[in-house]
Amino acid sequence: MNAKQRIEVAYATPQKQLILECEVDAGITPRDVVRLSGIERHFPEIDVENCDLGVFGKLVPADYELIDGDRIEIYRPLIADPKEIRRQRAAQGLAMKKGGGELNPE
Repeated sequence: MNAKQRIEVAYATPQKQLILECEVDAGITPRDVVRLSGIERHFPEIDVENCDLGVFGKLVPADYELIDGDRIEIYRPLIADPKEIRRQRAAQGLAMKKGGGELNPE
């Protein structure tokens, strides 16, 4: 008999965030939990088959072994390359403070 695990599935946009709790059999893959959660009913833009998944802020492989209490995070594709944005700001002479706000150049 397979043990059950409580796994959360989380997704966020700038406008809305949602965490769904699922009870699943041990040994299930992260992507299968996302499919079972039905989160795409709330966020139809999610490409469940191709999105990157993580657990508590760390990207995980497809065969990651979940443990009870894990939170699967669905990552949105980047709109812009962060390295390129830093290069552009450096070229403009703008310094950044922690958290992404611009420092006053004076």
